[in-house]
Amino acid sequence: MSRDAARARVAMVEGQLRRRGIRDERVLAAMERVPRERFVPAVLARDAYDDGALPIGAGQTISQPYMVAAMCELLALQGGERVLDVGTGSGYAAAVLAELAADVVSIERIPVLAERARATLAAAGYARVDVRVGDGSLGVADRAPFDAIAVAAAAPDVPPALPAQLGPGGRIVVPRGTRWSQQLVLLTASRTGLVERGTVACRFVPLVGAGGFEDDGEPLS
Repeated sequence: MSRDAARARVAMVEGQLRRRGIRDERVLAAMERVPRERFVPAVLARDAYDDGALPIGAGQTISQPYMVAAMCELLALQGGERVLDVGTGSGYAAAVLAELAADVVSIERIPVLAERARATLAAAGYARVDVRVGDGSLGVADRAPFDAIAVAAAAPDVPPALPAQLGPGGRIVVPRGTRWSQQLVLLTASRTGLVERGTVACRFVPLVGAGGFEDDGEPLS
């Protein structure tokens, strides 16, 4: 399926990303290089480049290609950064981030998904991604500070542990809202605090943990 997949990646970049306003050429090139079909269940490989999220097991999904690209573009990575990927899932977004940054740490709360993602990343040539198991809403303090943090799950607010792990001028992208509807928000660390900019509407699976939702979808107090 390699030739078909390569053509599908080009079609995805041109039809789903560029036409919807993704302009960062580094992001577009990264999305064209990462073999998305390797990060979905084998039975869904032919659907890997569809314009939507796909199930990966354990009640989780691989995000829509456009949403991965949009988050990466908002982070404005130049190549030398250390990035935290919250919500590893299949490992696909971590692979795209690894194409764009020097050092990627990814954290997943579901051990079976973390183990699978670690193996998939290694097989796809991204073994340097540091995959951790734990509560992603708490970040990965022993690898901080981060230049950028991408949160691939919905939170009722920005998990308070994450801004504390940003370096000067660092950026966080997070889907913020309810369990059912969110807005993708960019926050940039400045001398006076976080500067916020809202972007597109979105819908992600909930971020479960101390800084997210409980398993039933209610915010933790």
